Amino acid sequence: MSIMRGLVILAFVLVFSVVFSFSKRDTVNIGAIINVNTVSGKVLTIAMKAAVDDVNSDPNVLPGKRLSLSIHDANHNSFLGIVGALKYMNADIVAVIGPYGSTLAHALSNVANELHVPFLSFTALDPSLSPLQYPYFIQTAPNELYLMTAISEIISYFRYGEVTAIYTDDDQFRNSIYTLGDQLWKKRCKLSYKAPLPPFSSLTPQDIHNVLVNIRSMESRVIVLHTYSRTGHSVFETAKRLGMMKKGYIWIATTWLSTVLDSTDISSNYASVIQGVLTLRPHIPDSDKKRDFERRWKNLSNGSIGLTSYGLYAYDTVWMIAHALDKFFNKGGKVSFSKYSPRWKNLGGLGIFDGGKRLLTNLLQTNMTGLTGPLWFNPDRSVIHPSFDIINMVGGQSWLLGYWSNHSGLSVQPPETLYAKPSNRSSSNQHLRSVVWPGNTTEKPRGWEFSNNGKPLRIGVRASASFKEVSIQVNNSNEIRGFCIDVFLAAQKLIPYPVPYEFVIFGDGHTKPSYPELLNKVAHNVFDVVVGDISITANRTKVVDFTQPYVESGLVVMVPIKKLDSSAWVFLRPFTPQLWIVTTVFFVIVGIVVWILEHGRNDEFRGPPKQQLVTIFW
Repeated sequence: MSIMRGLVILAFVLVFSVVFSFSKRDTVNIGAIINVNTVSGKVLTIAMKAAVDDVNSDPNVLPGKRLSLSIHDANHNSFLGIVGALKYMNADIVAVIGPYGSTLAHALSNVANELHVPFLSFTALDPSLSPLQYPYFIQTAPNELYLMTAISEIISYFRYGEVTAIYTDDDQFRNSIYTLGDQLWKKRCKLSYKAPLPPFSSLTPQDIHNVLVNIRSMESRVIVLHTYSRTGHSVFETAKRLGMMKKGYIWIATTWLSTVLDSTDISSNYASVIQGVLTLRPHIPDSDKKRDFERRWKNLSNGSIGLTSYGLYAYDTVWMIAHALDKFFNKGGKVSFSKYSPRWKNLGGLGIFDGGKRLLTNLLQTNMTGLTGPLWFNPDRSVIHPSFDIINMVGGQSWLLGYWSNHSGLSVQPPETLYAKPSNRSSSNQHLRSVVWPGNTTEKPRGWEFSNNGKPLRIGVRASASFKEVSIQVNNSNEIRGFCIDVFLAAQKLIPYPVPYEFVIFGDGHTKPSYPELLNKVAHNVFDVVVGDISITANRTKVVDFTQPYVESGLVVMVPIKKLDSSAWVFLRPFTPQLWIVTTVFFVIVGIVVWILEHGRNDEFRGPPKQQLVTIFW
């Protein structure tokens, strides 16, 4: 009995000593601003708490210090998020993970500049968050500039020319769509239509329906969907009801869809809705660290939710802060705050982190290997080796088509195997696996259809042609006939799809309109095409494009059509009676002139008049 009591007392002493020593550790406070109640928010919360526990249990990182994480719920409300963030930052926070979205990031980055508190976000990836304007804001995941570059290269790879973008009209998505337009232009593609949706708080099903009906009436069938996960789900459901998830359409969803697929199980009904959709996921190289954490995740999450790429970035971001703080303290840094003296007294409780600049420098000098692979920053403060997995949704499963990286472009080989090789972005070196498109077909869609509200081609025709057989207006009506018209109609029949058109008469029918004026109508988009007897000249090719010539004379010989009888006197046929008379008169005149000149000094031009007359004719 005494032995048992001794063991209990010993265990109590050990536990008390551990708790006492732990409580003596200095606490370093960091914060996080996320939407806690969302699926992504739950993943990020679990990952960040696991990282904090791992940091505190590692004796080699922050010895004598305890890292404490405080999470603030932004709750999808920018105003409340800002107010709440300012309120909870009174707790001597030295670094903040977040905010979750770019709308909050633009506002809170100004707070970071004032208080010298670094903000690190792996979800607010707006390309317009410039490090020059917001030096205390760091993006720890690939910027959406690279996401939009990847999408533009996918579109260019499949040789599509025009794209429609559906997006939520707020700072989280709007600027990225502008970036997409710039990247498409570099690939000689065009963002033909931008379809904004109201922010999530004011979005209604009718808004989605109206946008999709409008897009359905347009030509482009290549659609990029960049929005929140709940909005994206509603867009796909509505598109299915409107017949826009069938053969002929191309849907590319940004990383929101892959995040949903990785974190939750989708129903068979929703799997049929997104059949053939392409999406992208931040590429995470395979490693022992990653596999070990994936095995731990089942216990951390109790099997309730799946691990996403952004969960791995959340874990690594905590470790990035821990290593930067460790370096900060090792060089004698101390956590202290100076009083912030704003114009508004209500903000007087905030403090300026005196060591914020040194901590920011340490963060930007990060050189570590985490769950997401090697992690450090380029001189422009972007993460190294931005890359994405390209995924095809087939039968409720995610098929990996290949990868995109800033180093090698599109490839079926993992990007980390190509970094040691020279960069090769040539078109012949771009490869992806076969795609199953919407409608469960492997045949590549054309990418466009004739719009329901499209305008017919306006074919300009001169009212008075130089040659009546080429093109002519019939009895002052809208009917046009002629050889050029027949050639146009024959060519139009060879096109394997209908092309609506209308002939438009150019001119009043009395005066002949000039050809340069007619061609200028094409250059100024009054006419789409001009048909007629128009010669190809160097000056005209500077204004419009010509087809290959289908009427060309070159050098020819003119011969009579009527057959004539041949004889020995055929050489006399060109000589008409008038020509004989004129020739005779000229002979006489020439003879008289010669006689006048020779009569005075040449004896042969003298004698009887008869002799002199014979001499003149001779």
